[in-house]
Amino acid sequence: MPEDADDLGKYSATPQALARRVAQQFVMKPYVWSALSVNVHGERHLDDLQAPFIIVANHSSHVDTTVIFGSLPRRLSRNLAAGAAADYFFKQKIKSLPTRLFFNAYPIDRGGMRAHQGMSGKLLDEGVPLLIYPEGTRSRTGAMAKFKNGVAALSIQHDVPVLPIALVGAYAAMPYGQNLPVPGRPPVHIVFGHPQRALPGESAPRYTERLYNKVVELHDTTARAYGMPTQADFQRQVALRAAAARNVELPPLPPQPPLPLQDPHPGEPAGGTDAPPA
Repeated sequence: MPEDADDLGKYSATPQALARRVAQQFVMKPYVWSALSVNVHGERHLDDLQAPFIIVANHSSHVDTTVIFGSLPRRLSRNLAAGAAADYFFKQKIKSLPTRLFFNAYPIDRGGMRAHQGMSGKLLDEGVPLLIYPEGTRSRTGAMAKFKNGVAALSIQHDVPVLPIALVGAYAAMPYGQNLPVPGRPPVHIVFGHPQRALPGESAPRYTERLYNKVVELHDTTARAYGMPTQADFQRQVALRAAAARNVELPPLPPQPPLPLQDPHPGEPAGGTDAPPA
């Protein structure tokens, strides 16, 4: 059943926030940071950000949400609520309880469902920041799907900024179908972009396209700098597999720009946050 206004208070209540703090800092983050080499870029873009806001990011791995929560400063992650598929995470308590505990998760309808319609907007009105993956599902290939218009519409209707984030290397670290990160502490980069708002007169579809392009830009700039696959590389692999299934030869990729010689995120430590705080 949909949650009423009284239920919404639990997303910003102090007892729940303290429980999340313990679960995140003493269970979730130490494990993931020990399994991955996490590098954080663009923290300067967070300086003036205040709740409520919406985070958007590419989504290709089960480590994505943990890396986002673990990389944000406490003032921004304290009440951050992650949208999770109602039909997958909220059908059984065995799935919903840990998802709520670690990520302050709330149900998002998909596939024509309407049981929780309007909940994202109600949480924003309560001052709760949101994490929403606008592709609608986790990528099976690492290639980004086009964003749905819901986040842009929420940003416009509730006058809140959108923080674009790119996750680079998460798919290789724990691709679709894997239950654990691959061995060897693979590198994962999280890149914070500048908070965005709709331009005067900008429609939700155009705003959505701009947010998508911003995440791709953040992803690919970092990927090229560290010799990792870009979105064009992922799309090419998808096309090659499809062509192989049809036995069709594809034209070669156009030349890629050379790797930059300097750090694409000047003014930040090259190692990022490679270990959880004591």
